Amino acid sequence: MYEETPSAGVPGAVLWRVEGGAGVVLPDGCMDLLWADGRLLVAGPDTGPHPGGEVHAGAVAGIRLAPGAAPALLGVPAHVLRDRRVGLADLWPAREVRRLTALVAAYGDPRAGLEALARTRAAETGPADPFAAEVVARLRAGQPVAEIAGAAGLGERQLHRRSLHSFGYGPRTLGRILRLRRALALVDRGLPYAEVAYAAGYADQAHLAREVRALAGTTLTAYSGGAAGAKRETPQPSGSRTTA
Repeated sequence: MYEETPSAGVPGAVLWRVEGGAGVVLPDGCMDLLWADGRLLVAGPDTGPHPGGEVHAGAVAGIRLAPGAAPALLGVPAHVLRDRRVGLADLWPAREVRRLTALVAAYGDPRAGLEALARTRAAETGPADPFAAEVVARLRAGQPVAEIAGAAGLGERQLHRRSLHSFGYGPRTLGRILRLRRALALVDRGLPYAEVAYAAGYADQAHLAREVRALAGTTLTAYSGGAAGAKRETPQPSGSRTTA
């Protein structure tokens, strides 16, 4: 069982919970704070598919933070956590983690506790770098990396370094991941693959198929025929599907 809802207190974030089962977590450019059997963990940005069962727990709750939002909140560059799931105690002092664990545990719904934790940290650390939101918006609009760098007043190497800190990987990789998510959402709507490729900005259907294989570890046919969804630490997130 999977449920999610937009956060009312943390801009751009999504609250979710899952019980039982295991799916495949597909990359989405996001990072999550997790609550699993009384433990606080962090899911870093993914570059490929991950088994949902990496976090062993009967039930998992999470807050999925918008791309680029987590580093300011966590005080850790995103690339340090790329393709990793780590305990919050590996990043923050043990005393602080015990305090925050008690904070989340005090809520009847751990999602509300995670939202309170993120909101408190955001008040302490200040807002995320607006650079990240601008890069994401421009990539979603299909702008070339050179054009994005120029608009930000940066060289491409500078843009790459800042993107590593904010997203865990460079802008080209992030652009591929965001485009894949657009494409899979269109596949979920039942559009023919050729139409999906055109609408999402791929050269052709073969290009789309290669990217699905490279980033999601499956084929278009297997994805379309799979059970419901995979995203972050959930077997049934919105807009994606479990792959076999």
